[in-house]
Amino acid sequence: MNSGTGGLEIRELESFLVLAEELHFGRAGTRLYVSQSRISQLLRALEGRIGARLIDRTSRLVRLTPLGERFLAELRPAYDALRTTVDDARAEARSVEGRLRIGFQGTADVRLMRAVTVFQTLHPACVTEIVEVPFCDPFGAVRRGEVDAAIVLLPVAEPDLMLGPLFSKEQQTVAVSVRHPFAARDSLTAADVAMTTLIEASAPAPAYWREAHAPSAVPGPSVSTLQEGLTLVAAGRGAMLLCRPPAEYQGRKDVVFVPIDGLPDSVLGMVWHRDGETERVRAFARALTD
Repeated sequence: MNSGTGGLEIRELESFLVLAEELHFGRAGTRLYVSQSRISQLLRALEGRIGARLIDRTSRLVRLTPLGERFLAELRPAYDALRTTVDDARAEARSVEGRLRIGFQGTADVRLMRAVTVFQTLHPACVTEIVEVPFCDPFGAVRRGEVDAAIVLLPVAEPDLMLGPLFSKEQQTVAVSVRHPFAARDSLTAADVAMTTLIEASAPAPAYWREAHAPSAVPGPSVSTLQEGLTLVAAGRGAMLLCRPPAEYQGRKDVVFVPIDGLPDSVLGMVWHRDGETERVRAFARALTD
């Protein structure tokens, strides 16, 4: 830990506290795993920042100055409180207790729910909450801290997010109205899709993400949710790309799902914020992988 109030260094304060207990430079160095000269250097730096001597040192005696006594009396409780805060935060980050909020896009499929079951079995002291993430905002809930991690459709190219395990690699399908010419087809090609009006996610989904899920030269309506998109599909306003599990889950009679050959498979991935990686998040990633 570096830098504190007024440019103070934590290591300087630690050295002073240990030296105040030991009143011996050699023993203080041994406790802190540094040399005696290093203890002297840290003390001089601290005294230079304060502007006065804290410890008197002679060939036979090491003792606190009156200012050093007062500084020690005020520093010790503040330093202990800081250490307690850091230790508590570290313990919480490393524990698998409390609450874990997992976001998902579209459908919480069998693979995700199996991971939840495995996680809960291994870590019964941690309650798992499943939260739907808007189709048009795959990364926002993670950034805002509304969920600890999210299961989202790839691609993910967000520098502030970590991409964890990938899973649910599935062939793409296109959702079309039962009245659409494609509804009678057994399969479609990427070229077919490129010339079809595709419904896409609206902002704030990044442009690269929207284009990956609506790779068409014919722009269609923009939607915020999956259900909104399927409603427009049923109304004949356009087609919509979906991976197989959500397509099968919908089971709508007014929408047909046709497989597509020649497009990259749909893949889900677990993402979390770089500053939000805890043992709970890591444990869930392991459960998802297993």
